[in-house]
Amino acid sequence: MPKWSPNKDPNAKNEAEKYDNPVPSREYIARLLEDVGQPLTHKQICAEFGVFEDDQVEAIRRRLRAMERDGQLMSNRRGAYGVVDKMDLITGVIIGHRDGFGFLKPDSGGDDYFLSPRQMRCGFDGDRVLARQSGVDHRGRKEATIIEVLERKTKQLVGRYFRESGVGFVVPENSRIGQDIMVLPEESGGAEHGQFVVVKLTEQPGYRSRPKGAIVEVLGDHMAPGMEIEVAIRNYDIPHEWPEAVMEQARKYGDHVREEDKQLRVDLRHLPLVTIDGEDAKDFDDAVYAERKKNGGWRLIVAIADVSHYVHPNDALDQEAQRRGNSVYFPEFVVPMLPESLSNGLCSLNPEVDRLAMAVEISVSAAGNISRYQFFEAVIRSHARLTYNKVGAVIDEPESDSGRAVMEQHGKVIPQIYDLYELYLALRQQRESRGAIDFETTETRIVFGEDRKIEEIVPVHRNDAHRIIEECMLAANVAAARFLEKHKLPGLYRVHEGPKEEKLEKLRIFLAELGIEFPAKGKPDPADYQAVMEQIEGRPDADLIQTVMLRSMNQAVYSPDNKGHFGLAYNSYTHFTSPIRRYPDLLVHRAIRYQVRSEEQSNNVLRVKGAKPLKKERWLPYDMAAMLALGEQCSMTERRADEATWDVVGWLKCEYMQDKVGEEFDGLITAVTNFGLFVELNDVYVEGLVHVSSLTSDYYHFDEVRHRLKGERSGIQFALGDPVTVRVARVGLDDRKIDFELIEGGIRQRWSKGELKEARKSKGGDRGNKKADKSARGKSKGKDGSAKASGKASAKGKGKQRGSAGSGKASGKGGKQSPSRKSRRR
Repeated sequence: MPKWSPNKDPNAKNEAEKYDNPVPSREYIARLLEDVGQPLTHKQICAEFGVFEDDQVEAIRRRLRAMERDGQLMSNRRGAYGVVDKMDLITGVIIGHRDGFGFLKPDSGGDDYFLSPRQMRCGFDGDRVLARQSGVDHRGRKEATIIEVLERKTKQLVGRYFRESGVGFVVPENSRIGQDIMVLPEESGGAEHGQFVVVKLTEQPGYRSRPKGAIVEVLGDHMAPGMEIEVAIRNYDIPHEWPEAVMEQARKYGDHVREEDKQLRVDLRHLPLVTIDGEDAKDFDDAVYAERKKNGGWRLIVAIADVSHYVHPNDALDQEAQRRGNSVYFPEFVVPMLPESLSNGLCSLNPEVDRLAMAVEISVSAAGNISRYQFFEAVIRSHARLTYNKVGAVIDEPESDSGRAVMEQHGKVIPQIYDLYELYLALRQQRESRGAIDFETTETRIVFGEDRKIEEIVPVHRNDAHRIIEECMLAANVAAARFLEKHKLPGLYRVHEGPKEEKLEKLRIFLAELGIEFPAKGKPDPADYQAVMEQIEGRPDADLIQTVMLRSMNQAVYSPDNKGHFGLAYNSYTHFTSPIRRYPDLLVHRAIRYQVRSEEQSNNVLRVKGAKPLKKERWLPYDMAAMLALGEQCSMTERRADEATWDVVGWLKCEYMQDKVGEEFDGLITAVTNFGLFVELNDVYVEGLVHVSSLTSDYYHFDEVRHRLKGERSGIQFALGDPVTVRVARVGLDDRKIDFELIEGGIRQRWSKGELKEARKSKGGDRGNKKADKSARGKSKGKDGSAKASGKASAKGKGKQRGSAGSGKASGKGGKQSPSRKSRRR
C-alpha cells in the first residue's frame, strides 16, 4: 500500500460516512504537503494519493479549491498548492479606517498588521484576506501586503448618491469603507443627487479597479424625518424585513391563547400579578407578585412570557429570531426580534387577558437571600399594567394628587405594590452586603416635536419602581443560572469577567491622583469598586470617575462557559427574563422547559401532572460547539444594536445642534485623548471635541493614566471632569462630528520633578497649532482627531483603538430604551 493511500487517512471513516466516493480529508492533504516540504500541483497530489478515477480527481480538485478559499492552502503562479502556515502567510480580517488606511487582524491572534491606503484599495472592512508581512513602518508597526481576498463580506451598502461632471457614485455611510462606489447612469435606479440609497456591488475593488455597483433601493432625501434610522438599519445590516414563512407561522397562532394550551399548567390567574414598565412600552415580558410569609421572608413569583411555547428550535420563527439576536430600540422606533403579533400580542403579558408564562417561585429570606426556587409552566392574567411613574407616586407621594389617582385606579393591587417594595428593600440590603457594584449614571431621553425634530434632551431619573423590577429580575436570573448548572443543561450564561491587571494599575494611579483609595491590593472584588463608589458619593465629578471605573472593566458577553458575573458579584448569572426581545433568554427557557417536563425530576421542580416529557434531541439540539457559536452570535448582535442606536442618537444630536453654531455653553471634560478634549454640554447632554490644535500655543503632553493634557511651557492642565466654557465651532451631520472651541478653562499647575522628562519620553507632546493637527491624526490607531456625536463618546477616545478613531461615541443616552431596559440587560 503506498505511503499516502487514502485508506491510511485517519479521517477515512468520517469521509466514507459523508461521501459515496470519499477522497482524502483536508487534514490528510495538509499533512502530505507538510511532509513533502514543497508546493504540489493538483495532478501531483492525486498521484501521491494514487487517485486516478475522474470523479475522485474532480473531488480532490474541489477540495483543494475549498481549502484555498478558506485560507488553509495557497496556490502559486504555476498552480501548485502549499500550506499557508508553512509559507509565512497570514490569514485575517481587514479593519478599515476612515482615513483610508487599515489593519489586518490575524486569525491566529497577536498584534495587528498595518495596511497602507494602497493595500486597502483591494478590499473592504470585514473582508477576509491572505497576506504576507512586508516590513515595518517608521512608527514600528508591522506592515502587511494583501496576497488574495479569500472572502468578500460586503455585498451591498448604504450611502449617498452624487453626480458630478456626468459621473455617478455612492459615498458609503460606513466610515470604515474609504472607497466610493461607481454607478453607471443606467444603474442609478432613479436616484437624485444627494439622496440616500442602497447599492449592490456588481464589481468588487481591486488594485487597478474601483468598485462598481447598481442602486437597488432609494431611501430618500438627506434630511427626511426618520432617515437616520433607515440608514442605520441598513448600514449595520440589521434584519428588518420578515420572510413570508415567518409571518405565516406567526399568523397560525391567532390572537388568543387556545384553551388546549392552558391545560396541564399551574393556574395563577387568581394571583394579582402586575407588569411595571415604561410609559411607552408595548411588549411586556414580565409580571411580578410578592407576599409576606409568616417567618418574615417573602414568596416571590416572577412570570415571564412563554415565548418557547410558540417558537421551537429550527422552525422559521426560530431561525429569524436567531438571526436578529435581539430587538433593536431606536428613539421612538423598534426593530423587534419577533413579529408584532407575538411580541406585542400573543406573547406579551397584556392586562386582563390570559397568557402563557414560564414562572419561577422564589423563597426569599428576611435578610434577602434566595433559599429555594421552583420553575413551572403557568397560565396567568396580569391584573394591572403599571408604569414606573405610577408605582413611584404610590411609594414616594401617596398623598399627592398623582398618588391618590393611582390608588383610586388600581386599588386592588396597591397592597401588592407595598409588598414588592418591602421585598426590594431586603434584596437591596443583600446586594450591598454581597458587594455588587451599583453604578448610577445619568440617562437621557430625546423629546421630538414636529417632523421628528428634537425639541430637547431631558434626563430620565430612576425611582424605586425601576429598582423593584430590577431586583426581581436579578433574583429570577440567578435562579435560572443555578437551575442550568444543577441539571447540566445547555444554555448561555451572562459572563462578566474581572478587570485585567493593566487596566487596574491605571485605575489605581488615576484614583490616587484624586485622593481616592482603591482597597484592592491584588485581584479586586466587586466590593472594592463599590467602596470607591461610596467614597465619591456627592462629588461633582462622581459621574466622570464612574466612567473611568467602567472603562477598566471587561464587556459582558454570552457564553456557555460559566465564569460568573463580576459586576453583580454572582457566581452564576444568566438572562431569563426577556425572551420576547433577547434570543439567549429563549434558549434558557427551552432548557428549563425540557427539565420541567423530563421524567427525572428534582425536589425543586414543580411538574404538572399529565404533561408529556420532551425529547431532548428535538427540544435541546445543542452541543457545546453550537452553544459557543450562538453565544458569539448573540454577543455580536447585542453590540450591533448598541452601535446602531448610538449612531442614530449621534445623528439626531448633530441635527439638534446645527442652528447653535457660534453659541457658547458651559460643560465638563468627559474624556481626554492625545488629540484633544471631549466636552459634554451642561443641561444639553451633547458631546463634542476641542481639538488640540485649537488650544493655546504650547506643546501638550497626553497622560493616558491620569486622563489629562498638560502644557509643556505654560503648565496649563486639562483633566477629566474639569469645567470649561466652549463655543460650537462646527456641526457635521454627514460625519456626525461636533467641534468646539475653548473659551475658558484649564488649571495652571507646575510640573513636578521628573514629570516633564517622563512626558517627553512618552512622546505625548502636541503643539497647539498645525503641527499638533498633523501629530494628532497619526498618533495611534483610530485617532483622527474628530468628535463623533454618537452615543459612546468618552469611552472611545483612549488607548489603542481600531476603526472610528477619536470618535466621540459614548453618550449612548436617549432614545426609546428606558432605564428599566438598560438595567434588565445586565
